[in-house]
Amino acid sequence: MGNEEPSEISARESREQTRQRRRLERAERKKKRRAEREAKQRRLLFPADKKGRHVMHLMNFLRVLFYPIHWLLYPFRLYGNKKIGTGPYIYVSNHYCIWDVFYPAHTTWEGVHFLAKDSIMHAPIIGSWARRLGVIGAMRDGSDVRTIMDAMKVLKNGEKIALFPEGTRNKVSDEEFLPFHGGAAMFAIKTHTPIVPIVICNRPHIFRMTHVVVGEPVELSEYYDKKLSPDDYAEAERKLADVLYALRAQFRAERAAKKRGRKKGA
Repeated sequence: MGNEEPSEISARESREQTRQRRRLERAERKKKRRAEREAKQRRLLFPADKKGRHVMHLMNFLRVLFYPIHWLLYPFRLYGNKKIGTGPYIYVSNHYCIWDVFYPAHTTWEGVHFLAKDSIMHAPIIGSWARRLGVIGAMRDGSDVRTIMDAMKVLKNGEKIALFPEGTRNKVSDEEFLPFHGGAAMFAIKTHTPIVPIVICNRPHIFRMTHVVVGEPVELSEYYDKKLSPDDYAEAERKLADVLYALRAQFRAERAAKKRGRKKGA
């Protein structure tokens, strides 16, 4: 290389630059094709039928397919699941395992748009299914503008969304929830949408019954049409957590009272 003429060095550098440029162009084309493919697969808004229901046929197929599998492996009882009508709702639940997504889905035959980690949307197989099911990709802190706009579009279209405000599966405690991240309260307040609280009363374990309580829809109407600070939204999130704690405490107290009644009767 020390004996190379300047012209040879220049030619070699030019060839390397050309190869590098071509690699970048190929990578850019590949990225563009992937984005176009994802955009084509992505379903955000689902039209209402004659009864005003926003049906996701793929989700209904998966409900029928996985319901018995879910129930056999992780048996569960839903309490209060008949309260949900048509129209927009925001499901809010604590979060223990991947199967938790089925509890909101079992309350309705309408579609439910789940908020999930944005990385899931780009996974090779799961991402394709998620986009077809109208899943909304979100950053962990729920602060990205696209997530906010997509969630609000869905709610204003009369559809349902579901999210786990803890942001990740709770592997720390069976009693205390992880801190709630912003999102649910803000969506509810800005769109005047009722929140459906769902509390998983005990950590799901294989072949052990899990009790899941669906509470009455909650409206944060005291915050509507006001200029709110981040502290106001944080306060609203804490209120949601308190609703879940109260639902669980009430369920456990009623269950304990029934057990005592059966023992007395025996």
